[in-house]
Amino acid sequence: MLVYPSGLDLSTSALRLLRRELTARRRRIGTRWRRLTCGRQALMTLAHLRCGHTFAQLAAGFGVGLATAHRYVTEAVDVLAVLAPPSSRPWRLPHARRS
Repeated sequence: MLVYPSGLDLSTSALRLLRRELTARRRRIGTRWRRLTCGRQALMTLAHLRCGHTFAQLAAGFGVGLATAHRYVTEAVDVLAVLAPPSSRPWRLPHARRS
């Protein structure tokens, strides 16, 4: 597989938020060493969610194994799920203004 640098249309605040949450989680569970930093794990996850890159593509691009790419993305999605509003809260869609 060929790997090339690419851009990701995403705000840096989203990357920083996920990186911060992953750092806190790693401290909580006492992780000693990881192949990727929290920032790289966050970037990998956001690339998967935003662009739909496969785990094989992510693994090649970030220089990790396929299982590691899957594990990192799954872990980060679990971290994001905790931040989501509870599903019991009703969603309100904005009403369109009528002219």
